Amino acid sequence: MKQPSTLPMESYRLAQYAHQIPCYICEEGNTFDAEYCRYCCAPMALAHQANSQKIHPRMMACLGASGAGKTVYLGMLIDMLSRQTQGLQLLARGAFSITLQQRTVAALARCQFPSKTPNEPDRWNWVHSQVKAAKQRRPVELIMPDMAGEAILQEVEHPHTYGVIQMMLRKCSGALVLVDAMQRSDSALEQDYFTMKLLSYLTELDHDNKTGWSRRPLAIVFTKADECEECFADPAAFAKSRFNGLWQHVNERFKHFKFFASGVAGACALRTIHGERAQRVPLRIEPRGVIEPFHWLICRV
Repeated sequence: MKQPSTLPMESYRLAQYAHQIPCYICEEGNTFDAEYCRYCCAPMALAHQANSQKIHPRMMACLGASGAGKTVYLGMLIDMLSRQTQGLQLLARGAFSITLQQRTVAALARCQFPSKTPNEPDRWNWVHSQVKAAKQRRPVELIMPDMAGEAILQEVEHPHTYGVIQMMLRKCSGALVLVDAMQRSDSALEQDYFTMKLLSYLTELDHDNKTGWSRRPLAIVFTKADECEECFADPAAFAKSRFNGLWQHVNERFKHFKFFASGVAGACALRTIHGERAQRVPLRIEPRGVIEPFHWLICRV
């Protein structure tokens, strides 16, 4: 015969689940122990940090086609700013905010580029940081996600496919638009079409003449410009001659924008392993023009 035992009642724990915590991106309610929002898959750590600090972080988007170099650019940008002791500085908030920086630097140290960002939103790298600028009296709390280029394209062509993208872009104060400067002529045309679609999508999100996307700042960055001095010499002229559709759209629809050129790998080569398709690999790391677009943008958001 079993001895009688006493089991404590823990029904009080149910009270914790009765209180819903709104996601910082979509504002839908989630349980206190949820890791990702059940609606948009954004990290709930963003909401917990915002609630603990009683502030509303600003959001900035990094947009571009698949392979434009968003992961490399953001990872190198965060790494450079987190190590500066003067001027523009960045301090990551939360362990999850360091993952993008860590993976990018580790891959480049092995003479590799980071792996492609998955399409699933719960596998994206989000960065919540505090940004200090010399001319600003108070630091800026900023949220930036590293979104998959293919997911961005699907949302642009078929709105509401990725709700997290649309909801985040509605709240963004500005955007970095990355364009691959080293594409072949036929691929450059595809990049031009993608960017035109993206700019049209942004202007359709908010038509307000005072607060809509037409009034928000855009930093248009030509990536992989290491092998194109023409692009570094005059990014605006390069855009006008090589990406005419992008040039016309941004001039007609946006009030605050600027063209930049950026590069991370000082030299690259093609490598083939066991008969696989040749892969482009970095031979040395020489960041150039990485901080300037972000600095220009952060002073205007």
